[in-house]
Amino acid sequence: MTSPPRIAVLVPCRNEAATVASVVADFSAALPGCTVHVYDNGSNDGTADVARRAGAIVRSEPRPGKGGVVRRMLGEIDADVYVIVDGDATYDAASAPRMVDELVVNDLDMVTAIRDEQGGGAAYRRGHRLGNRAFNALLGTLFGVRPSDMLSGYRVLSRRFAKSFPAASRGFEIETELTVHALAQRLPTTEIRTPYFERPAGSQSKLSTYRDGSRILRMTVSLYRDERPLSFFGIFALAFCAVGLVLGGSVVVEYMETHLVPRFPTAILATGLMLLSFLSLACGLILHNVARGQREMKRLAYLAASSSDAEAHRAAGSPVTTPIAR
Repeated sequence: MTSPPRIAVLVPCRNEAATVASVVADFSAALPGCTVHVYDNGSNDGTADVARRAGAIVRSEPRPGKGGVVRRMLGEIDADVYVIVDGDATYDAASAPRMVDELVVNDLDMVTAIRDEQGGGAAYRRGHRLGNRAFNALLGTLFGVRPSDMLSGYRVLSRRFAKSFPAASRGFEIETELTVHALAQRLPTTEIRTPYFERPAGSQSKLSTYRDGSRILRMTVSLYRDERPLSFFGIFALAFCAVGLVLGGSVVVEYMETHLVPRFPTAILATGLMLLSFLSLACGLILHNVARGQREMKRLAYLAASSSDAEAHRAAGSPVTTPIAR
């Protein structure tokens, strides 16, 4: 007999006393038998007490930053399926069963909710909407696959994904890191459109359009450098080489005509740029091999988590599914 998967709903919260009770109640009703975990990230409005009274398991993470909270959640909580959702009551709990079924039935590693604004488009601030579209396009350009909503805070993860995900971000960059990790490791994922609601009265967004946007941009560039170092440093090598050829070409032509080098500063600059070009290319080649080794280590961690999942299924008498390499 197949046992149902253990579902953990993870709710990182900071000053969400006005909404966290409804989030806990809605997800408990939508996913019968799930366990709702609320991690209080230094709230000063009684969020932890409200969540505890609503029936959630409450823990505290005093260090600020959503990324650190999610990293701790995935490390401490053991489950078969992880539902990550914000505590602001903007995401649709009724969509959770459909997302979980999609993950389990198709043996996926991540299902991302594409936010479909309700209520005339008031849920999204204009800057957030434009920034999300820009980052989606940037990620598509850098990694070849354009997500529909890379900054969505509503995701369902498999256990093997959660236990092999090397989270490093501290703030709202965590969504970017989740998306890039899945793309870089070629993990089976999908996206589902779900309703997205305006924040209830008394609830305020913690996301700063410019400050957090700049952090997300830095994280995206950093992840591209780490995952695709040859392409990253190759861009610099090509730029240095192009400028060096433009500056040095005229010096070479003059020397061939007059056998003199009248513009020594230009010649020295062109030589330095060509050296930087070769140095950038060498860095890219070296780091390319390092990145390949890191990808292999992540893959081994993923396979180890898959093996532990298989053992757990056998012990429970459930059918074993094997992840498909893609």
